Amino acid sequence: MKNFLHRVLNALNINGREWAILALALLLAFSIWLIHNLSLKYNDYLSVPVIARCELYGHSDISANKSEVIARCRATGYKVIRSSMKSKTPVEVTFRPSDINHLEGDTYYVTSQNLQAYANFIYGADVSVEYFVTDTLFFRFPLENCRKVPVVPIFSLNYRDQYMADGEIAVSPDSVLIYGEPFHIENIDAVYTKPIRFSDISGDIRGVIDIENVKGVRMSEQEAHFSLDVKRFVEISSILPVKTVNVPADKVMRVYPSVVKVSVRCNFPLQGDPLDALTIEADYNDLNMSLSGKCELKPVIVAKGVIDCEIEPVAVSCVLEEW
Repeated sequence: MKNFLHRVLNALNINGREWAILALALLLAFSIWLIHNLSLKYNDYLSVPVIARCELYGHSDISANKSEVIARCRATGYKVIRSSMKSKTPVEVTFRPSDINHLEGDTYYVTSQNLQAYANFIYGADVSVEYFVTDTLFFRFPLENCRKVPVVPIFSLNYRDQYMADGEIAVSPDSVLIYGEPFHIENIDAVYTKPIRFSDISGDIRGVIDIENVKGVRMSEQEAHFSLDVKRFVEISSILPVKTVNVPADKVMRVYPSVVKVSVRCNFPLQGDPLDALTIEADYNDLNMSLSGKCELKPVIVAKGVIDCEIEPVAVSCVLEEW
């Protein structure tokens, strides 16, 4: 064989150096041909093993089995060759709960009609699925212990002067399902967000915050949306007298001090003087329930737009006199 090749090279008048160049050229040409053909689109049946992930009440979030998806696809030669390999890593696909149907026990199924929305996740964005050969995929989601607990926001908020919260900070979802061993979840009464921090607030705040992980526990949600309405206010302070009410006709109730400092917060812009329609009262009935001889003061607000009222001091000493 060696002598034969030598005679051929001599007949073609090709020396050793030229032969090396020829071999390199042939290899390069073959590589270009192969790359070109692998990049072309072909129609073929592609098979991909799928593991399902889904949040199902009382069940594991990931299937214990894999299911084979077969579809008629248009893909590159490279994709076709890769799909035909015997050893294939399962693709994890997250399904919406509305696309998964319950069969019985811990068995669920997905129809080919619902699979179309997940074609890119299963085969990749560079593959066009003509139709699914697999009619139904079956997955088993093992049962898990779970319970529902509220989400509690942790926050540190600082407002610009004359701005305040309009209500409580809200989180969505306001509760989550926690999964785990009974001894892990039975003593968990709530989960908490990571700290929500804002300073110099002068308008409504919105955002997304992570929920703190709990060791040994899986949660149905990993983050929560939060919102808080903020409004501007005007603060007015004054000294007002204390009025006594519900005092029997045969008694006189005297209060000390007889005047108190009042700070009123009102919505901006201010509509009239809220102090004109504000009365600070000491109720005789409250005095009868008191062991200290003091009566807690109550503001009676008639004006609209008043947010809150602070009184200093909050209680006064009372002395009863007979007529």
